[in-house]
Amino acid sequence: MFALPFFRQPLPALIGQKVSLRPPVMSDYAQWAAVRHESEQFLAPWEPKWASDELDRPAWRQRMRRYREEIAQGSGMPFLIFEKATGKLAGGITLGNIRHGVAQSGQIGYWMGVNHAGRGFMHEAVLLVVRFGFETLRLHRIEAACIPSNDRSIRVLEKAGFRREGLLRSYLRINGAWQDHLLYALIAGDGQGQGQG
Repeated sequence: MFALPFFRQPLPALIGQKVSLRPPVMSDYAQWAAVRHESEQFLAPWEPKWASDELDRPAWRQRMRRYREEIAQGSGMPFLIFEKATGKLAGGITLGNIRHGVAQSGQIGYWMGVNHAGRGFMHEAVLLVVRFGFETLRLHRIEAACIPSNDRSIRVLEKAGFRREGLLRSYLRINGAWQDHLLYALIAGDGQGQGQG
């Protein structure tokens, strides 16, 4: 169990059939760095350009500090994705930019290690995080954005019930260049969890 100070309740791991999700802890560093290293070429087209010290331990400590701040402020909820059958780290997913008040919304972002892609892990992780966002955090809207050529990500989102809402021009700087992104969104009660059965 992990403390979630902003929401004043313990945060359990999110458990699915194929994967389990939990917030990262300092001791995840070696496994995280190994999966990210072996997946660098696989992930590069879809992520911001990596810093030269991206996989170094001090950068991990800084990442962990940022995660703790986001959890404490209620603005972000990071999870690592583990394959249930082996306990191996498979990827990560974050519910970030959480806004309360009149917005009640958040955005998901995710990555999957090259050796775990195409096995349905991310689909299940997205469903778990969506349920957490709507049921536990009481969000009304969850968004995701992906590069139009990222067919894998589009399939994950559409299978989870997200609807395409439009094109965000020159939205994020990815792999060193400003990239257009497709905007997807899911509204509470919108039929999330499609394709689960």
